[in-house]
Amino acid sequence: MAERRHPGRLGLRALVWVTLAALFVAMVGAQALAARTVTMLGTWGGQELEAFRKVLEPFEKETGIRVEFTGTRDLPAVLTTRVQAGNPPDLAALPNPGQMREFAREGHLVDLSKALDVKVLRQQYAPVWLDLGSYDGKLYAIFMSADLKSLVWYSPKAFAAKGYAVPKTWDEMMALSDRIVKDGGTPWAIGLESGAASGWPGTDWIEDIMLRTAGPEVYDKWVAHQIPWTDPAVRRAWETFGKIALNPKYVYGGPTGELTTNFGDSVNALFTSPPRAYMHRQATFIQSFILKANPGLKAGTDYDFFALPPIDPKWGTPALGAADMVGMFKDSPEARMVIQYLASPKAQERWVAALGKLSANKAVSMNAYPDPLTRKAAKILVDAQVFRFDGSDLMPAAVGSGSFWTGILDYVGGEDLDSVLEKIERSAEEAYR
Repeated sequence: MAERRHPGRLGLRALVWVTLAALFVAMVGAQALAARTVTMLGTWGGQELEAFRKVLEPFEKETGIRVEFTGTRDLPAVLTTRVQAGNPPDLAALPNPGQMREFAREGHLVDLSKALDVKVLRQQYAPVWLDLGSYDGKLYAIFMSADLKSLVWYSPKAFAAKGYAVPKTWDEMMALSDRIVKDGGTPWAIGLESGAASGWPGTDWIEDIMLRTAGPEVYDKWVAHQIPWTDPAVRRAWETFGKIALNPKYVYGGPTGELTTNFGDSVNALFTSPPRAYMHRQATFIQSFILKANPGLKAGTDYDFFALPPIDPKWGTPALGAADMVGMFKDSPEARMVIQYLASPKAQERWVAALGKLSANKAVSMNAYPDPLTRKAAKILVDAQVFRFDGSDLMPAAVGSGSFWTGILDYVGGEDLDSVLEKIERSAEEAYR
């Protein structure tokens, strides 16, 4: 009888000890995690960084892990220098898929299948996003937000005041541009200045036009350097861009103004009275710049967007986009927990709500988007029959964030187009070896 009672007492004592031990281990583990800081490098600053901090707040509070984020607009160069010096951050918001593949090929990135449940990722992300984050069959980066680029922003009130209609074709858009000039206005606002990254807004124009004049297959060949930069299809895209960018009557400030105006400031020309310009081609992220400089504006009423119209009906209205991807350079339990959190719908819903970005994660609720415009863009991204990732982001860094960017500046600055394309081609021949 006594022996029958003792096992119960022993079991209770054992249970108490096991519980205390578990609590001790948990406390030690939590203290160990709390003592750790995960370093992260990316481009975000200002409002973007504030939004990222909001994304991290619940994670840091729950886990005690602190994310020490360093932002730089010259991310490709800074990250490459740190990696080559053997001092990479734990995590980085990678500049683009092209540079991600370079880091993966050289063995600098951690295979994320060790940290993430790939089966869950396949349920939440379309295959294109997992393919873009992979190299040689292994996953090296996850996408935590996306931007739709093929948009033209305008003021519905300014359009209505002049009787302008949203163009449905490229010819209608050019006819509208001519009408605005005839009315004494300036149709376009373009800003190419972006510090060390100056020129990139022009590359987006070329990519969108390539998709509309040559189609996605030729676009893919161009990105992979299976056709040269001197190919007639590439030259036509530049010339089409030049009909707008090089026309001093079409662009506020003319080519000189384009080269000296910051990309984030240029859109403000649409909201002066009277408007200094009427249209601005830019990605969804520009909404945060609009509201920062013009906090009283109301989405859908004071500003709106329409899809960049088709040029050749054969290719329709394809969607060009880009995304923020995160990779791991140093494997640790804390870094794994951070990237697990950033890949989750919970984190990305906070990100899109705070910044108005889009998410590539299908599990993110449409209700998380802060306004009808962002939901409209998210629907365009999801419904697009043809989607292509930003071509310059897929190219080797020496071209995509090198000679392509500077080529745009040279072209708008007045350099002969043949000379510009031949210079980019020479850099591509070296970079794609």
